[in-house]
Amino acid sequence: MTPTSARSFLYVPANKPELFDKAVRGAADAVIIDLEDAVPLADKDRARADLAGWLASTPSTDTQIWIRITPEFMTQDLEAVAGGGVTGIMVAKCSVESLTRADRLLTEHNLPEVELIGLIETAHSLRALPEMARCNRVRTFGIGEVDLLADLRITRSESTEAMIDALRLNVVIDCAAAGLVAPIAPTSTDFRDLDGFVGTTARFVQMGFRGRTALHPSQVPIINAALTPSSDDITTARRLVELYEVSRGGPTVDDNGRFVDEAVVRGAREILARA
Repeated sequence: MTPTSARSFLYVPANKPELFDKAVRGAADAVIIDLEDAVPLADKDRARADLAGWLASTPSTDTQIWIRITPEFMTQDLEAVAGGGVTGIMVAKCSVESLTRADRLLTEHNLPEVELIGLIETAHSLRALPEMARCNRVRTFGIGEVDLLADLRITRSESTEAMIDALRLNVVIDCAAAGLVAPIAPTSTDFRDLDGFVGTTARFVQMGFRGRTALHPSQVPIINAALTPSSDDITTARRLVELYEVSRGGPTVDDNGRFVDEAVVRGAREILARA
């Protein structure tokens, strides 16, 4: 599985190594081993050592392995992955400086294939996203929504949902404008409300996100289902591409008489790529 095709990203605390193998064998396309907020300061050295040992002994897997690190402890955190075995690094509270530094340290560790995802968690990172998108190794961005809203002093409520959607849409727009992979949607901390998670995940897909983080394994199948095109969607997309190719790239109409041009076919090709 290529880094661009992951739908679900399951967080696993780095200080709970007994969960690593189970997470990698589960339904998530990607596992994020979290060295940041999930690990108390007193446990970080042990967590790094356990992570390094696990990476050294883990056989190859189709599940992507991402490590979430913090800029404050970036040097120590990246030492834990110096032996390789990871798909990429998720940089919390990212900035141009932290992404540039992560790129340099990964190069020093001779890890040319390791990619970066930046987490938008501050007003500064939200404003700097177009510049950060030009940093080496960056594939896309995610949103650490709890931290971001706290930094912006926005209280989550029905009356503020529209402005929160506007913040999310800014990330979608900036990723698309930079030619990056579509961003990763924020998770829900209320992991018991699976019905609500179904609804918000569907909205995020409609908004242009093509992945979502999960705090609990029960959220993963919901994400995978929402981001997997249905058989009807695939059939319709294939037919649109076929009609467009028969027209030699010119405007045409579909089987229901609706206008089809390059913009319509671009959406169909994106569905087929995800399928």
